[in-house]
Amino acid sequence: MQIWKSGLTRRRFIAHCAAAVALQQSTPLRSWGAEGSPAAHGSRAFSLDRNWLFGGRSSSAALAPGFDDTAFTPIALPHCAVPLSWQKWDPDSWEGEWIYRRHFTVPREWRGLRLFLHFDRVMAGATPVLNGHNLDPHIGGFLPFDREITGLTHDGENLLALSVDARWLNVPPSGSPRGPAAVDYMLPGGITGSVELKAAPAIFLREVFAKPVDVLNPSRRVDVTCRLDAAADLPAMASLTARLLQNGRTVTQTTKSVQIEKSDQEFTLTLGDLPQINLWGTDHPYLYNVEVDLSRGSEVVDRYRTRIGFRDARFELDGFFLNGRRTQIFGLNRHELYPYLGFAAPARLLRRDAEILKHTLNCNAVRCSHYPQSEAFLNACDELGLMVWEELPGWQYIGDECWQHLAVRDVESMIRRDRNHAAIIVWGVRINESHNDPELYRRTRSLAHSLDDSRQASGTMTSQSTAGWSEDVFSFDDYHAAADHTVGIDPPVPGVPYLISECVGQYNYRAGKGFNVRYRRAGDLEQQMDQAIFHAQAHSRAAGFQRCSGVIAWCAFDYASLMNAYDGIKCPGVYDTFRLPKLGASFYRAQVSPAVRPVIEPDFYWDFGPHTPQGPGERGVIFSNCDRLKLFIDGKPFAAVEPDRANYPHLKYPPFFVEFKGMDAAARGELRVEGYVGAAPVLTRSFSADTSADRLWLQAEDPELEDDGIDMTRVAFAAVDQFGAQRPFATGAVTLALDGPGVLVGDNPFLLDANGGAGAVYVKSKSGSGGVIRVHASHPSLGDASAEIAVRPAGQRDLSAHS
Repeated sequence: MQIWKSGLTRRRFIAHCAAAVALQQSTPLRSWGAEGSPAAHGSRAFSLDRNWLFGGRSSSAALAPGFDDTAFTPIALPHCAVPLSWQKWDPDSWEGEWIYRRHFTVPREWRGLRLFLHFDRVMAGATPVLNGHNLDPHIGGFLPFDREITGLTHDGENLLALSVDARWLNVPPSGSPRGPAAVDYMLPGGITGSVELKAAPAIFLREVFAKPVDVLNPSRRVDVTCRLDAAADLPAMASLTARLLQNGRTVTQTTKSVQIEKSDQEFTLTLGDLPQINLWGTDHPYLYNVEVDLSRGSEVVDRYRTRIGFRDARFELDGFFLNGRRTQIFGLNRHELYPYLGFAAPARLLRRDAEILKHTLNCNAVRCSHYPQSEAFLNACDELGLMVWEELPGWQYIGDECWQHLAVRDVESMIRRDRNHAAIIVWGVRINESHNDPELYRRTRSLAHSLDDSRQASGTMTSQSTAGWSEDVFSFDDYHAAADHTVGIDPPVPGVPYLISECVGQYNYRAGKGFNVRYRRAGDLEQQMDQAIFHAQAHSRAAGFQRCSGVIAWCAFDYASLMNAYDGIKCPGVYDTFRLPKLGASFYRAQVSPAVRPVIEPDFYWDFGPHTPQGPGERGVIFSNCDRLKLFIDGKPFAAVEPDRANYPHLKYPPFFVEFKGMDAAARGELRVEGYVGAAPVLTRSFSADTSADRLWLQAEDPELEDDGIDMTRVAFAAVDQFGAQRPFATGAVTLALDGPGVLVGDNPFLLDANGGAGAVYVKSKSGSGGVIRVHASHPSLGDASAEIAVRPAGQRDLSAHS
């Protein structure tokens, strides 16, 4: 990949970079729509995710078709180039070039069709070689790219070799002279997404953007922009038919005759007559399919299907409005890094993050920090009603001219790929927390509006100054302490729509000493208990400003970083890196109607061991959505409390404060908390101070997997008391054993000390092997536990479907 190696002069480097950007822009990314059944001779695809061979460090010889790869390791995608633990990642371990090879045969029925390779995500540079033919390289690790291979394949076996460059390249978000420590998340390399072989007719539907317009008016419509790719037979007459589908039923359709005069051309159709429509919202995320047929004469030659939702999302001076209704944004930021896997997580795990955010943490919004995230996650957000801020890759650093060309390219690629997602409400078009660059950000904002004028643009600011600012929504990372060392929230900037895009994070409000706190599960107990209160203060105080659209706080999950981290893990998440809740999650878990589920979540451990001699301390906090709580110790009434509405006036479910001072050692028995809504008891939880009955808890997150050799689920474990409440600061090793058609992914044995008494591994299915996976765990003092996971045949994929 010579276009970015250091041997080039700066002028040649920038010229090569600009050429690469032009090449990428001339090959649009979203080549095939999701779902649907194509025409008999239309586009079709099959997955190349299985049966790869990984050879370790790359060599030019390994790119040749005749190279002997029998010693390579069989792997499936997604894949990280190096084995990872859950902590102590070392960028030196993956920084280099890696070789992957895939043998495949083109189906005979695809003869006469155009062929493409589609790469979902490769971190961070890729040089593909097909049957010895060098294809154009790609740089950038978070967005997909295609390469046409028509005429380069032959009957029988073909060989795709891929050299993956995981070095610190001059491409967003990397490139800073400071190296990996300059970005607040690590970038482990590999083929971190899917690869597909695709076929299309000579003229096909490369991209469809179905944009709902005026959705709150009876005259609403969908503007359907179709991008055609034509290789021959120009000029040509064709017709386009667009239809809106709900549950397989055609709601409306239209047809338009077109003349195709060039290889890359766009046409727009309008779907009207939509007086009755179901709106997409956070409570009822209704979705529709838009299907477009390309016909020549009486023959349908291609079909493209995508999914949309009808919703009006707008940031105004007096807040955020969803479908005309003032809606307070209540969310968290999310990184897509996983323990043991890096960015190479399969779809099930990606979707699970969206489910945690929506159904457990009760968020209505998430910010994809600080890069475009996987389509599996975005699809889940569409289906669950979780609003999304999506932004281009970056972190504070703005590079040279070539780097900025690539940043602009990423904005286009991101929007083209994802603009049909109903969940996305705003585009992040400036590098996170970067200084103002008026020329660059005028370009990115203008580009975003030209590609999608139905959404506003934003980008995080660390100053409230609007000098040089050029976005539509002013988004501020508000990290400061109030005079009393609680969370400080500034009034909104006047004259602009306003959103808090980060707060709390790792800021030490209590001491007023800045960013020096680590909310580690194995760390300081007082800091752990502070976290939920700080998040509650931030949301309550921000909601006190009518003009503030809401808060997307920092952050959902711990993640790998070299900045203010402990053993390579940064710990601002209300969940740890294993997606297990910390005390900080107690606030979010309680912010749901008790009619949905009653919640009692103490922001303390009922534990009086050497690390927690005072238990909850003199004043404990319980988060609950009940009207009142009654507490009993060893069956005796101890306290009756109501939520603190005076100090948290803008929370629907404020915290409860309980005075525990004056308790002697004899009073440290079993704690029982009863929750009432009105006069009715709705939930009781108990917690034991007696450690003699503590046990090992083990749970497989999913009861079954598909037998594709890719699917996986988390298996979590922890020390718990007799009622199932986590016991903090447990020590010793959990040793795991697996029997059946699966593979254990993770540290075994796992030292509980390192993560405060809880941890997890993953279990991956074996390809083509059904049956039952049995996972057994043992601990020297907590005993044994086991879990079972059924493995079923993978769903038969329609090889002629778009994607």
